[in-house]
Amino acid sequence: MKQYESLAGKQLSRRQLLTGSAAVGGLALAGSLAGCGGPAQASAVQNIDFWHLLSGGDGIKMQGMIDKANQANPGFKVHPTVLAWGPPYYTKLAMASAGGRPPEVAIMHASRVPGYAPGGLIEPWDLGLLEEHGVTSADFAPRIWEKSQQNGKVFSLALDSHPFVMFYNTDIAGKAGLLGSNGQLQAVNSPQEFMGMAKEMQKVTKAHGLSFGYLALGSQMWRLFYTLYKQHGADIELTPGQPMKVDRDAAIESLEFMASLLDDTIAASSGDINTAIAEFARGDSGMLFSGVWEIPTMKKAGLPFDAATIPTLYGTPASYADSHSFVLPRQLTVNDEKRRAVYKFVTDVLKGSLSWAEAGHIPAFQPVVKTAEYRKLTPQIHYANAADIIAYDPESWFSGSGSDWQTYFGENIQNVLLGRDKASVGWDAFERRTNTLLSRPNPV
Repeated sequence: MKQYESLAGKQLSRRQLLTGSAAVGGLALAGSLAGCGGPAQASAVQNIDFWHLLSGGDGIKMQGMIDKANQANPGFKVHPTVLAWGPPYYTKLAMASAGGRPPEVAIMHASRVPGYAPGGLIEPWDLGLLEEHGVTSADFAPRIWEKSQQNGKVFSLALDSHPFVMFYNTDIAGKAGLLGSNGQLQAVNSPQEFMGMAKEMQKVTKAHGLSFGYLALGSQMWRLFYTLYKQHGADIELTPGQPMKVDRDAAIESLEFMASLLDDTIAASSGDINTAIAEFARGDSGMLFSGVWEIPTMKKAGLPFDAATIPTLYGTPASYADSHSFVLPRQLTVNDEKRRAVYKFVTDVLKGSLSWAEAGHIPAFQPVVKTAEYRKLTPQIHYANAADIIAYDPESWFSGSGSDWQTYFGENIQNVLLGRDKASVGWDAFERRTNTLLSRPNPV
């Protein structure tokens, strides 16, 4: 067996202690927030502490996979701890790792790994041991496997990809004459064509063609913006000590298009995510921009709906997404038997992730995606191609899901979408805020 690449002997500086992503904001004391302390005493059953941030339907699905793994493996028992999504979770995980009291395994968004791996807060996975458990790099889509790495080492194992997609009401689309012979929405290839399609749906609903809730939710604004921006074939580079590298014209054009949708005909000029979901669920709009995690909500509503990746309106297929990924928080001392049990637990969950797909997520483990059972899932199979066109956040110690950086985006862009600021004004303000962050030294 290969030696684990434990960082047990590595001393963390005060600066490293405060990392995990500077974007999480003020850090709380770790004492009462940490996981179980020290290696477990030798016993017949290895107790594994597992932290995650999955609630609602996702939490129920995850608990089911944990229960299944526990039942199939009498040699270990996984004990989950569910913490609040976003900055609170990442703050607690960083402090637990830095303080030497972390869980044995945790869930982290792939986009947040660059804020943890360089400072030694998480440890790399042993590819040899993964292979012993039947998991190799060939089992993941190339873009997802690439994202799992930092400096040539694999620091995260993706459970899924969860893209930002377009839901549509098949009854409304049919009445508007917008369904193809396969029963799916006709393709559109430009902003003008998309707006025309939305207006045809509005004629049917007599309310709106599209639902998009964004008020006070920077992440929602960012997901649509970054999808459209990446469809321009453009990148954003965030290098500490240097100004943000960005295609300003593509950014402004994307924002102007977003604002043009919010005309109270195509979509409501203002509204939050909850009102948008409710509007679509009751049939007052033909389409909804949101994450795949809303599939259980729509099925519960009894809605005739389907879903697809957001149409390619600017030439380059792209879909904003992130991945829930397994990570190994830094241990002061690695218990080899417990670590092996963690590998067995994680690989069992990856292999059994068909149930996770039922919640809307695209399994990262490709043997599951290739099964006949997965291919029967609708609408999941209709946006499975998103795994090949994923647009993860640009890498930085302050970017990623649940980061303050996405909140800053919303603070500067919301007035653009409300029609109070020009797109250029909002973008330039966000760019200045980003450059201030970049002017600070990387805390790792």
